[in-house]
Amino acid sequence: MGRRRRGGSGHAETVAEQVDGGVAELVADPERARAWTLLIDGAPQSHVDLDDPAFLSFEYQRRLGHVIDVIAPPGRPLHVVHLGGGAFTLARYVAATRPRSTQQVVERDEALVRLVRTRLPLDPNARIRVRAQDARAGLAKVPDGWADLVIADVFSGARTPAHLTSTEFLAEVVRALRPGGHYAANIADGPPLAHLRAQIATAATAFGHLAVAADPTVLRGRRFGNAVLLASETELPCAELTRRVAGDPFAGRVEHGRALADFTGGAAAVGDASAKDSPAPPAEVFT
Repeated sequence: MGRRRRGGSGHAETVAEQVDGGVAELVADPERARAWTLLIDGAPQSHVDLDDPAFLSFEYQRRLGHVIDVIAPPGRPLHVVHLGGGAFTLARYVAATRPRSTQQVVERDEALVRLVRTRLPLDPNARIRVRAQDARAGLAKVPDGWADLVIADVFSGARTPAHLTSTEFLAEVVRALRPGGHYAANIADGPPLAHLRAQIATAATAFGHLAVAADPTVLRGRRFGNAVLLASETELPCAELTRRVAGDPFAGRVEHGRALADFTGGAAAVGDASAKDSPAPPAEVFT
């Protein structure tokens, strides 16, 4: 879900198919020859350019791309777990920018996985394994200390399921990460940002270092949008992340340290017993 970056010239076509989570549409990008946007029940999920998988169009995916770029030296292969598959956009990005990376994608919608594999096939040389199951159940199968990076980008329609927002869920993330590994999450929220603040507080129970990247208007609570949370037990590359996010076509801001603690404002961490789905976006977000 998010705003798009524009590109060159392309085609016009739409493929619609019933999947487990609703009606999936693959809408051809009229500005790029082999690029597509995936929507589920009208909510934009991701964008893929088969000719240029390093091209990231959506605002939040570009910020997650910046995270991938700064957590390790350029080109170094990574072990990555993607919770939420969509059109496998970020897995394709990692494979293109960090060859020989080994990745696991967990996407519960088996019909969606089949559609994407058929219409938007993965590079057969990419080391990407796709599991069609619930994100938390799939995460539980990742070996202890295997992942350099776990990315949570899970939406049922336009909402993140409650069981992927809790301290117990993050305990599984920590278990799967190698020492010094990183966790990144796409969090959608709007005024008064209670969900985002609670998710930051929840992450603070599991990680010693946190940063959030988002459009300043989202952080000020002026509109509904996406924020990318980055967390680790080791020092984060906040200066480089800030530089990249500020210089992006969708210029954003990175909060960390004292400023992020002040932003969180004493919000309470969320456990399984009290977790709720992320808030539904207002209808005008997709119009």
